Amino acid sequence: MNNQITIGIDLGGTRIKAVAINSAYEVLHQLYHPTNDGEGAVWKQAVADVVNDLLEKIKATNCIVGISAPGLPNEENTAIAFMPGRMEGLESFYWRDYLKQPTYVLNDAVAALMAELKFGAAINKKNVVMLTLGTGVGGAILIDGKPYQGSFSKAGHIGHMVINDEGDCDVTGMPGSLEECIGNCTIEKRSRGKFKSTHELLEAYRTGDEFAKTVWLKSVKQLAIGLASVTNILSPEIIVLGGGITEAGKDLFEPLREFIVQYEWRAGGNKVEIVKAMQGDMAGAVGAACFAIEKI
Repeated sequence: MNNQITIGIDLGGTRIKAVAINSAYEVLHQLYHPTNDGEGAVWKQAVADVVNDLLEKIKATNCIVGISAPGLPNEENTAIAFMPGRMEGLESFYWRDYLKQPTYVLNDAVAALMAELKFGAAINKKNVVMLTLGTGVGGAILIDGKPYQGSFSKAGHIGHMVINDEGDCDVTGMPGSLEECIGNCTIEKRSRGKFKSTHELLEAYRTGDEFAKTVWLKSVKQLAIGLASVTNILSPEIIVLGGGITEAGKDLFEPLREFIVQYEWRAGGNKVEIVKAMQGDMAGAVGAACFAIEKI
């Protein structure tokens, strides 16, 4: 196992991101490839091409493969069991048979958490929650140093927790979910059509626009309420926030920390640490590789 090569794949709708690492967790090579979502045969072949390209570049013939993908994996982490409406052909597709290499598949948010556990903000932590704030709100849970996927591999979908029971239903049917409160997918609705993206909202917020301030701080307050609820249920050491919305930096983290003081139950003076994810664009690929190594 000393020279075991593992390839991590982050399978997104637009791009495939891939990384090859050795058993010492050293990154040997990385690359990007267009996904060509919409044609199953095409993007499946693209994944195979990426694996073969990496093996050729590092002069290897065998490897373990980890694939980070949207959706819910099966219990064995050998395929995505449930992913309606996107990437036709992904559901119940057994990559091991196709790639001819041992292959493990996991949800993309869990992959991001695995990258933070090995290389980022969660190093040496045992109980961690991660949220990815972007178009939607993804999540992943680490309990006693191991990713917790739960029955049906559905655990960690913190974005679908209810914040406002009178709010609009999200894609899972939950009313007023955290995803509805802060995900970029609802920014036009939350801003009554004034802003088309969270980036636009933040630009206005920074110039002192009062309406933008009201919309943004309401969203951050609702995020704080959600995180406080998570601390009551799971009591993590840290909560790691990743995704595009965290690029707001202090405009997110400063008000968030002020709000969390109001809502977090700090029994015995203990409080959760809220930190920004350290791994960037390759987090999903790196985390998928780490997960595959752990499975082996």
